[in-house]
Amino acid sequence: MYSKKWIFILVIIACGASSYAQITVGASNQLIQRILPKHANQFVIEQIGTASKDTFQISSRNGKIVLAGNNGVSIASALYYYLNEYCHCQITWNGENLNLPAKLPVVPTKIKKSSPYEYRYYLNYCTYNYSMSWWDWQRWEKEIDWMALHGINMPLAITGEEYVWNEVYKEMGFTDKELSTFFCGPSYFSWFWMGNLDGWGGPLPQSWMISHKDLQQKILKRERELGMKPVLSAFTGHVPAAFRLKYPNAKLKQTNWNNGFSDTYILDSEDPLFAEIGKRYLEKQTQIFGTDHLYSADTFNENEPPSDDPEFLSKLSARVYDGMRQADPKAVWVMQGWLFFSDRKFWHAPQIKALLDAVPNDRMIILDLITEYEPVWKRTEAYYGKPWIWNMLHNFGGNISLFGQMENVATQPSAALNDPQSKKLKGIGLTMEAIEQTPVLYELMTANTWRTTPISLDQWLSKYIRNRYGKGTPESNASMLKAWQVLKNTVYNGKEIRDGAESILTGRPTMDSATRWTKTKLNYERRELIPAWDLFINSSAIYANSDGFQYDLVDLTRQVLANYARPLQVKWVKAYEDKDLIAFKKYSNQYLELIDDMDKLLATRKDFLLGKWIADARQCGTTNAEKALYEQNAHDLITLWGDADSPLHEYSWCQWSGLMTDFYKVRWQKFFTAIDAALVAGKTVDVEAFDKEIAQWEWKWVNTQKNFPTEPTGNSVQMAKLLYKKYRNKI
Repeated sequence: MYSKKWIFILVIIACGASSYAQITVGASNQLIQRILPKHANQFVIEQIGTASKDTFQISSRNGKIVLAGNNGVSIASALYYYLNEYCHCQITWNGENLNLPAKLPVVPTKIKKSSPYEYRYYLNYCTYNYSMSWWDWQRWEKEIDWMALHGINMPLAITGEEYVWNEVYKEMGFTDKELSTFFCGPSYFSWFWMGNLDGWGGPLPQSWMISHKDLQQKILKRERELGMKPVLSAFTGHVPAAFRLKYPNAKLKQTNWNNGFSDTYILDSEDPLFAEIGKRYLEKQTQIFGTDHLYSADTFNENEPPSDDPEFLSKLSARVYDGMRQADPKAVWVMQGWLFFSDRKFWHAPQIKALLDAVPNDRMIILDLITEYEPVWKRTEAYYGKPWIWNMLHNFGGNISLFGQMENVATQPSAALNDPQSKKLKGIGLTMEAIEQTPVLYELMTANTWRTTPISLDQWLSKYIRNRYGKGTPESNASMLKAWQVLKNTVYNGKEIRDGAESILTGRPTMDSATRWTKTKLNYERRELIPAWDLFINSSAIYANSDGFQYDLVDLTRQVLANYARPLQVKWVKAYEDKDLIAFKKYSNQYLELIDDMDKLLATRKDFLLGKWIADARQCGTTNAEKALYEQNAHDLITLWGDADSPLHEYSWCQWSGLMTDFYKVRWQKFFTAIDAALVAGKTVDVEAFDKEIAQWEWKWVNTQKNFPTEPTGNSVQMAKLLYKKYRNKI
């Protein structure tokens, strides 16, 4: 017999569980209403009792589809599984197929799935700028739905972090003037948060801080309602330059990212102020945003520690964690493992082990950031006993390029899961630098979430094509599967190169085959991609109304033409070397014409418009001055990245309509004019002088305000067919 005390406690627990169930069911119903408003009344949502693993069930009852799960993410995943498997539908950033029948298909036998992965991580600091710099709540709401549908339960959530820091430093006595050179512009937060730069692209308006504090509160509320546990930020030592004046006895390290930016200041973890500021920050952040006890902190992101002594690194790591623990005894440090990949000359086994061993195993999670390319867990004894997450990085800088490690993504997560040497593998994740491109890789990676076995690519691709393009004919389906086999064996074969090849078109003008950030090496022969183009064009009449097919056709055509730029470059370079002015004019004009044609193709899809990126930036401003600042930030990130002398120019190149003709083409025109003049004068073109001149023109472009189309023009299929007819035989 229970005492009154225990009855009271059980009632409280039951009420709490009931409240949680109501939140889960309510949030799930609202998600379905947003995605399928015409079919929402055909679904019934139920919550499964607390499960040791995230679980969902799908069944039919009384003419309705019953989606059950232990939280909102599981229920959303059940919905997406049903849409994929029974309705042949798909939801991606680049193409949507929600052509459902009026009466939804029955589920003959109950489906039950559990995820073997406790954590399904999402986002990279860089994603917040290369893709998300200008997002409003409407766009975030759509992304959170996408996250839930694809099983994400552990998103990095760092919007509005600058507001928290502003509050902390104001309370410590720093003035607006002292902080004006600390906070960067909105395009550069990722690298500000990671301590790589101060102030660049600023000063940051107060209106931005306030609006994005409000935005973060909406983001976190929605993510938590769906059962996600967002990862917030923690203090890693990055402080304002004014810190050295206000605290002259503070132990500071002056460091430089070596990418053309001024020094930043890192407070040594040995300084008592380190723990104090870390505690202040987490307390203030928790007050404003709440907490799920997960904190991201990367002390040495592309910045080398002052000593490789294991004892030094161990003490440093312990102090960083202690700063979190003092504010939150339940704190778990989520660390990006990028440093172990990018700076392996420093991070050897003793250094890595010392850094990790200083934190209790249950208080740290490591993100193996680029596992599909190089599984660092295999050379660190699975991070020496720490829980860790298998991640696909895939995209760097938001570059538009058909590329991916498809076979690894299909087979290696489950291989690691079932490998005794993987020890505390606790999750899978997506850590790309940018999204809204190459949707197939993200559908494939998230397909691992609810399984423990490898994915058979041939079977999976057949379903993917059906879901993406809709119902075709047996012949067209076979053609598309054949086309995707070509893509799998060429652009997605994952051989030789780490990330997608660039086109020479988007590089700063050169006669070489590549520049620092424009690497044109392909992991296949150019001609090997052509059969896929043939098959897409030949099936275009059947799939002409498919959103996903239109995107894929444009993207494939873009890639074929981008590849063609290199052999065309070889022709005009040879003409210059042969001092053949007529041939040079012929091939350089064809080169410029290719850029124009690609721009027209890209203009047919909203996914490839510069104008959308610029307009979204301006929309964030509350005054003309703010709009101009944000537009400058938007221009700069995708071109020079920094100032006119930036060594990072072209790192974030994008093949976008508007950028092709207004930026890349103009540069090549100026280069060809210089070569033409040299040929006429019988001289050698001065490439170094041109580089200095064009850098100044680029900086002027970055600081010029100009409107570009924000809506697509033309028909994607018709334009692709026109360019196929024009270029197929030439290529």
